[in-house]
Amino acid sequence: MNQLRPNLNRIPWVFLLLLLSFLGRAEAVTEHPMVSLEGETQGTSYHIKYRDEQQRNLKKEIDSVLVTIDNCLSTYVADSEISQFNRSETMHRFRLPYFYPVLKKSEEVFRETNGAFDPTVMPLVEAYGFGPKKVRSTGPVNVDSLLQLVGFRNVLFDAVSIRKVKKNIRLDFNGIAQGYSVDVIAEFLERKGINRYMVEIGGEIRTKGPKGDGQTWTIGIENPLQPGKMQTTMKLVNRAMTTAGNYRNHYQSNGQTFSHIINPKTGSMEQSSVLSVTVFAPDAITADGYDTAFFVMGLEATKRFLARRPDLDVYILYTSEDGQLKAFASEGLKNL
Repeated sequence: MNQLRPNLNRIPWVFLLLLLSFLGRAEAVTEHPMVSLEGETQGTSYHIKYRDEQQRNLKKEIDSVLVTIDNCLSTYVADSEISQFNRSETMHRFRLPYFYPVLKKSEEVFRETNGAFDPTVMPLVEAYGFGPKKVRSTGPVNVDSLLQLVGFRNVLFDAVSIRKVKKNIRLDFNGIAQGYSVDVIAEFLERKGINRYMVEIGGEIRTKGPKGDGQTWTIGIENPLQPGKMQTTMKLVNRAMTTAGNYRNHYQSNGQTFSHIINPKTGSMEQSSVLSVTVFAPDAITADGYDTAFFVMGLEATKRFLARRPDLDVYILYTSEDGQLKAFASEGLKNL
């Protein structure tokens, strides 16, 4: 099984409803039947649906692309490109076409959020017990020491290679690579002439075109205080959507709760009123990078950030001071 990230590292609280496909409503005569594919990848599952005049089954090709992405970006593959870079002391020359685009987007999100998203957080991720080794922490983490190994400015790269400014810098793309995988598959479908689709990997989703005659893709967002129960549903039209949260992927040790979302600026695990952040963007890599950053930034800072980014929308679930579940939806979502 591919292992870009473990099952719980990307939280499966975002449900694809596909409400109209199975409620007995007949397809229009002119519609081609929906092609539906599903499988396992990157420690989770994927579901892909598309309209294709040729009714092609592209699962074999899609699975091959996803394996290649793992061989580039997965820290769970010992000889992947990112694993080789993490073990190296100097320069790494890219072998596959996926490393550089993720670095470029990571640089953008790092810069735009003032470091709230930082893929060099790997030493902290491992120290808290959420890396590939899955060694659970049993005591205090030496945050001050580990923060010396965190900082995206400690890597330099161009379109062909990457090198470390400081020894022992290591990358972790688990906060952005799954969204990127969705985009790669979406673009693969478009090269095949398919322009009506839904691609979902581990809850990260991108759609294009209408689902059916007069139908749109409909998704649901889970209530984090009642897992398995949906908080709301929304239409997703020619857009991508990803979610970050810490209410599933955590563990307890010696009376302390360890959460997988870590603030790269302080080295601390996030303990806030925010429970989940769902981001809507033109593509999934953008949504995936910003969802973790917004979780770290918190509700008010995210609101201020969105004032200058009309291309992004968010749906944030958080608890009020009296413990009640509250929701914030940005303006662009209110008619969806």
